[in-house]
Amino acid sequence: MIVDDIEVYALPSDKRADFRREYIGFIFQSFHLIPYLSVIENVLLPLAPTSMIKREQKARAMDLLLKVGLDRKAGRLADEMSAGEQQRAAIARALINRPPIVLADEPTGNLDTTTWIEVMQLLQSLYDERRTVIMVTHNPENLAFVNRCVYLRDGKLAEPEFASPRGCR
Repeated sequence: MIVDDIEVYALPSDKRADFRREYIGFIFQSFHLIPYLSVIENVLLPLAPTSMIKREQKARAMDLLLKVGLDRKAGRLADEMSAGEQQRAAIARALINRPPIVLADEPTGNLDTTTWIEVMQLLQSLYDERRTVIMVTHNPENLAFVNRCVYLRDGKLAEPEFASPRGCR
């Protein structure tokens, strides 16, 4: 696999870890937040090995927390928050490094309707910033926010089972 002229599989394991940190943001379905850390500490974790100034790190984290509606809960412990809030914190953490590729596994599964729309609009805005979002979803309503989609069944490309919106095959 080649990304930005980098042959990823040819990299030694430590360089592959650097590649993942710099190029890929992961939004996990099950959040993977550290429960005894605050929301902002969880969001800042991917920046720990970087040389970015702490003040800049915090400003970037607070900007993302504002975008996902958690700026007033930055100091709360992760395990004191609802599932929807934890999901939004996980999204902010995935975006903190400004990765060109975001892999999202059911990023809206735990969100109410208003927050779902806000999160999908945020993910859609990444496209405007020339970033790639690869999202796995079972929610056909998410398709209104995508530029391209493919359907998989049993690990293989498949035809959609329902009317397919633009860009879907």
